[in-house]
Amino acid sequence: MKKITLLLLCMILGSSCVAKKKFLEADTRAKTLAAQLEQTQVECNNVRLELQGAQQTVRNQEGQIANLSNQVDFLKNTNTNLLERLSDLSVVSKAGAESIQRSLETLNQQSQYIKDLNQSMQRKDSLNLALVMSIKRSLDNINDEDIVVEVKKGVVYISISDKLLFRSGSAELSAASENVLSKIARVVNDHKDFDILVEGHTDNVPISRQCFEDNWDLSAKRAIAVVRHLQTKHRVAPQRMTAGGRSEYLPKASNATADGRSKNRRTEIIILPKLDEFFQLLENQPKN
Repeated sequence: MKKITLLLLCMILGSSCVAKKKFLEADTRAKTLAAQLEQTQVECNNVRLELQGAQQTVRNQEGQIANLSNQVDFLKNTNTNLLERLSDLSVVSKAGAESIQRSLETLNQQSQYIKDLNQSMQRKDSLNLALVMSIKRSLDNINDEDIVVEVKKGVVYISISDKLLFRSGSAELSAASENVLSKIARVVNDHKDFDILVEGHTDNVPISRQCFEDNWDLSAKRAIAVVRHLQTKHRVAPQRMTAGGRSEYLPKASNATADGRSKNRRTEIIILPKLDEFFQLLENQPKN
């Protein structure tokens, strides 16, 4: 009888241990899913804020266009009425009537130019927003402090800390840099309507290595290394890319502290709309 009781007691204890283990595993999975849900909600809120900002910009531009269109309509009506009255009174000469007609045609051209410009700006803003979302999704597993993606001055900036790409005082890409550059290359190759400007930046500490003349030299060679890697390893079209060194002269923070100097040592990949399209739009602006 004692043996049976002991056996039943062991079975109960074993079953309790298994249940406890399953409970702990379920609790761990629930906490992990809760953390993932919270991170997803933060990302959704960020995207929602960016979308609201873009929508506000579009609404402001639409208001400006509507105001300009009203002014154009008013001037057209005024000139048309004046022309009709002067013609009825036989006061306007043929040359004067032709001059007024040309003014009306110019107003029509300017109105169309404004509409085209507004459509171009709206398209650019929409593409920038889509590009930022694609890049952030691609880089979601990288520390936010080491890489920043944002829209500034109407273009997309990707700011990458030097520790993700280079060893200290070196212009040779580290093995870890492939994790970042491969993801960026995948996005830019999917958006071939954009050009890429790569800028190297340093802090204000003079470079002490013999292979570099100064921080100008270091920043330029780092930018060239990134461009070359994107071309040779990921087939980004070289005619889309430009490499440049900014040395220490465009800091993000004060060089008086170690943290500030760390923020200033960076590589920025700037994704630009093709400038020839905008130059062509400007060239097509109607002449007064």
